[in-house]
Amino acid sequence: MKQLTFIFLVFISFKSLHGYSQNYDTGSIFNIPVHLDSVTISSGFNMMGFIRRVQADTTFYKAFKSMRLVPYTAVNDITAYNKEGEMNASYHSHTKQIIDKGCRVTALQDQKTTGDLFKRNGEHNYYTAQLYDYLFFARDTICNENDIVAGAMEERGSGQMEKSEYQLKQLIFNPGSKVSGIPFMGDRASIFDPGEAEKYDFKISQELYDGAACYVFKITPKAGYEHSVIYNELTTWFRKSDYSIVARNYSLSYHTIVYDFDVRMKVRTTEKGGKLYPTYIDYDGNWHVFTKKRERVKFRIEIVY
Repeated sequence: MKQLTFIFLVFISFKSLHGYSQNYDTGSIFNIPVHLDSVTISSGFNMMGFIRRVQADTTFYKAFKSMRLVPYTAVNDITAYNKEGEMNASYHSHTKQIIDKGCRVTALQDQKTTGDLFKRNGEHNYYTAQLYDYLFFARDTICNENDIVAGAMEERGSGQMEKSEYQLKQLIFNPGSKVSGIPFMGDRASIFDPGEAEKYDFKISQELYDGAACYVFKITPKAGYEHSVIYNELTTWFRKSDYSIVARNYSLSYHTIVYDFDVRMKVRTTEKGGKLYPTYIDYDGNWHVFTKKRERVKFRIEIVY
């Protein structure tokens, strides 16, 4: 059941969007009505082109690959809770990514831990913390990386962490795609496909986000389907000038006999030197897999380039 644990790092609710018109665009490529606000309707919005961009987006994934090529400092916070909501363990650190001759390594500037975050042998006691470490810390020097995205989404390794990373990439960077290898889930992650798309409301509006004009694409379950879908919310802010993703909110949950999860995440990006980089990730997850102890873990990373 170890392969199930990838999903619980997927990466909070957002204020309701008001002023939606009752008009629908029924010409989208997945043939599901899409609510457009009055401003978007009057702008002559190209719905079909927009949906294609959403499904083919690589800017978000490229931002995360690009962060491995530049120096930055980060503040890391991880907290684990028991079923009563009391803190079991915590971790706080400041780290610095050092780039030298095409290689990177993470320098630990300070660190503070409490509780049972680590086992006596120094290994992680929580899978979420272990995966966090694997994704964001280069304990040993890593060389020859790049931010080329063509084909990179399909890269798979042979180890458990590599398999988890591959499955994680599908949900985070390509939401709506089918994720293979997860028992009892079937096609429920394929929110744009027939059979699942009909269970969701799709809404598009326009607003300013951090000073940038954005299209806001929000997906929520229709009434009556709240407990039979995976995505409780998927909200993405696309910068209108180039369709780059400047922010995304996730809320996912699912329950089966052998596993259950309830995960929320916020991701924010920034542009520097003409490239997009993630600057803030906030995760809140509660998950359980048969034969493993339940994990209730929150983490936050703030990055400065």
